[in-house]
Amino acid sequence: MKYFIASDIHGSLKYCKNLFEAFEREQADKILILGDLLYHGPRNDLPEEYNPKAVIELLNQYKNKIICVRGNCDTEVDQMVLDFPIMADYAVLTMDDVVVYATHGHVHGENNPPKLCGKDVLLCGHTHVPKCEQKEGFFYMNPGSVSIPKEESWHGYMIWEGRNFTWKDMKGDIRLEYNIG
Repeated sequence: MKYFIASDIHGSLKYCKNLFEAFEREQADKILILGDLLYHGPRNDLPEEYNPKAVIELLNQYKNKIICVRGNCDTEVDQMVLDFPIMADYAVLTMDDVVVYATHGHVHGENNPPKLCGKDVLLCGHTHVPKCEQKEGFFYMNPGSVSIPKEESWHGYMIWEGRNFTWKDMKGDIRLEYNIG
């Protein structure tokens, strides 16, 4: 199984298109989106090519490939127009004895994790900053943001295969790699 992981599209048609171009190029099995699909929220500037209605249409074309958790900018109204579930606060996924607790990061995050153990991965978006850090009892990972990267990071995504996690920019260039041994 190969997961394509992205977060924080924030209604940008340009970067949503880039996301699906990268997904097709990567030939991943599923897309895991860590929330904040359609709206930019009051703390962010409008992303490039802000067009939530067109983003809805594009996302719905991939409804059978998407696993999604709710971000702090996602609401029940968004769920009404999207053809896949987006309102779960978290998802738990496993592969090769790696347990990933996927959530947006606004409730449980790097400094407020849920109860995890051993080599579990807490996978969050929300901060718009790519990160991989081993903490006491778990790994914290963040793919960064598709549309509004922060702290001089890149527009990007992650790939998860087995015990391997790879961060890439939207062109597919590797920015960071980590293997949970």
